[in-house]
Amino acid sequence: MFIELTDHLRCPAEHEEAFLVLLPDVVEGRCVRSGTLGCPICDRRFTIAEGVLHMRDAPAPPLAATALSADALTSLVGLGGPGGYLVLVGPPAASWRDVAELAPGVALVAVNPPDEVRDGGGVSVVRARRLPLKTSSMRGVVLGQPFGTDPHWVREGARVVLPGLRVVGEGADPAPALIQLMASADGVWVGSPPR
Repeated sequence: MFIELTDHLRCPAEHEEAFLVLLPDVVEGRCVRSGTLGCPICDRRFTIAEGVLHMRDAPAPPLAATALSADALTSLVGLGGPGGYLVLVGPPAASWRDVAELAPGVALVAVNPPDEVRDGGGVSVVRARRLPLKTSSMRGVVLGQPFGTDPHWVREGARVVLPGLRVVGEGADPAPALIQLMASADGVWVGSPPR
């Protein structure tokens, strides 16, 4: 896990947002290979093992494939220049290397990716039941199947993306209360949080 990502992580429990405290055991370069993150509010602790942050109760890795190519998802999410983080939830995380080439200087966070996605080399891997990220902190969120059709995950994507920036999803169009749609076609939608 990229050490700077810890500045954007939050406890997944339902309480006010607060920084998680990192207690690293093994750090290689700028990556935490093992350690613990702790919440100062509820005292929950989360393990980092082999670079992967485990936040408890994560869904099983998805078996579905993605219809989104790296070109398509980077275009739809609308990244313009380096900096910040792009979150890839589920199957789209499998193409993180291609996304990294198309969006140089943008750090990638793979949440609940397929098993073959490993932490390091430009992607941080997180396994969690919700996006353990601070509100309004990410440059974009891409929700693959089944996450793009789940109102819980769509709400989470809208919560963590910076104001006015985009969430892309695979599946049925989300409710207008969750996402203000910009476009939708062939089972893929793009929009931003309602104002």
